[in-house]
Amino acid sequence: MIRKGTMLAAATLTLALAAPAHAGTMVSSYYWQGQKTATGEHYNSEGLTAAHKTLPFGTKLRVTYKGKSVLVRVNDRGPFIKGRQLDLSRGAAQRLGMLNAGVATVQVDVI
Repeated sequence: MIRKGTMLAAATLTLALAAPAHAGTMVSSYYWQGQKTATGEHYNSEGLTAAHKTLPFGTKLRVTYKGKSVLVRVNDRGPFIKGRQLDLSRGAAQRLGMLNAGVATVQVDVI
């Protein structure tokens, strides 16, 4: 027997899982050197990639900063500095115009 409260909780959970996770603002930095990413790829500092602690590898993100957007692919884990949620490759940060800022709040949409 299923109680009404249980069905409502299950429906709410289903809707929460269907919503685009991790969309919104994130504190982002960039990294310019590395050897291999968590996926085993050679890190390309001029590529359009990103590191995130939990998003699945291969997830595509549209990252926007001060009116400029870039599409990146998650291929690494990090950042490992408190308060930051996303690390961009140097190439992605350069296209966004955030190299001088170093750390910036960006808009992130899962594609």
